[in-house]
Formats: sequence, C-alpha cells, structure tokens
Amino acid sequence: MRRNRSARVRQDNGGDESRSAHGGASLTGVRERLGHVFWIGGGSGSGKSTIARRLADRHGMRLFDTDAAMPGHARRMPPRQSPYLREFAAMTMDQRWVDRSPRAMLDNFHWYRGEGFELIVEDLLGLPADQPVVVEGFRLLPGLVLPLLARESQAVWLLPTPEFRKAVFDARGGREWGFIAKTGDPERALQNVLERDAMFTDRLTEQTRHLGLHVLEVDSSVTEENLVRRVSALFGLDD
Repeated sequence: MRRNRSARVRQDNGGDESRSAHGGASLTGVRERLGHVFWIGGGSGSGKSTIARRLADRHGMRLFDTDAAMPGHARRMPPRQSPYLREFAAMTMDQRWVDRSPRAMLDNFHWYRGEGFELIVEDLLGLPADQPVVVEGFRLLPGLVLPLLARESQAVWLLPTPEFRKAVFDARGGREWGFIAKTGDPERALQNVLERDAMFTDRLTEQTRHLGLHVLEVDSSVTEENLVRRVSALFGLDD
C-alpha cells in the first residue's frame, strides 16, 4: 500500500466551528456523525464498485453507490447551484463526447467540479447509524472528502494505471459500450474519454499527495481479493 505523506492541512472554511451547508451543523458535528462512514474514491475502471460491494458483504456494511444516486441528485440540484450540469444536459451526445477536447471534458464535467457533492453528504447523514457505511464513486473528490474525515484511515482513493483502465473499458465493450456507442464517432469518443479519465486520475494523484491521503495503485498485478484485503486493512475492518 502506498500512502502520500505530504504535510496535511485541513481546509474547513474557517475552522471546526464554522457552519457547514448541511443543515447549519458545524463541520465538527458533521464529521462526528459520519465517523462510521468509509470512503472509496478514485479513477474510472479502478474497481471501486467491486471492492465496496465485497467489503459491504464481508463486513455487514451498508453500501452507498454515488453513481446510482446521480439521476436523483441531478433532479434535486437547483439550476443556480449547478451551471455545469445544466450546460452538459443541453448538449448532444457528440457535443459531450466527440466534439470537445479531453481537457475541456475534464475541466467542465459537473461531477468533477463537485456539483451535487453536498447531496451525497445529505443522504449519508439521513441514513441510520446502526451499521458502518461504505460509500464509493469518482464523485468523492479529495478536497471535499477531507474535511469530513474524523481520521485519515476512513478514506482511500484507487488509482488505475492507463493500461489497466484501457483493459477495463475493452472488457465493457470498448466503443460499443453504453453512451460511447450512442455517439456519431464511437472510436473518437472512446479515446477522448480514456484521455480525460487519465487526466482525472493524474489530478487525483496530485490532490491526494498534497493532502496526505491514502491511495492504492491498481494494475494488472493486483488481484481483486488482494485489493479487498488491503482496503479492509487500511479501514481497520479486520481488527
């Protein structure tokens, strides 16, 4: 397991007693209420969903899939708070995935901008606290998750190598997969998405290093079971 060890500074918008956006509660209060939550972020194709599912099954945890929550969150977000989502929604499939550069796709993607993250927190706060929760998804941006952690060992980011990510996308169907196949140029759309996701993973690598958060690199030498064991050990679930 690799852990970035740069100096870690909490960014709490004024300290622990500042008021958060979550019902006016202080960040200290929110952090305490989320002390039973474990976070798995990372790049696309890194195995976040699989690892979270297996941890939930193995340790009796409640699973919160942030991808599955996206449609509902999009409906709940006021337009004034989600300009990038509204811009994305107005685009055609080719405008989203073919015509734009990978850099523009990275910089303007609403979920990468953190839009709707407060709804993830709102939903987590609304869950019963009678069992641990594992939440997973690429929407878990390091700078947004960090202020909510009672301890560093509550969170990890899985960072796939480009080769591993490409193999995962090929296994999903490549240019015939999902939204890629709905574009006018699936081959170009696939390459754009792969380049965008590689840049997103690079961004996560830089952010986690700067914030001193835990990461695990995922490549073809890492088995699923090994990754489950490493994440479980980091979370302290085997104690």
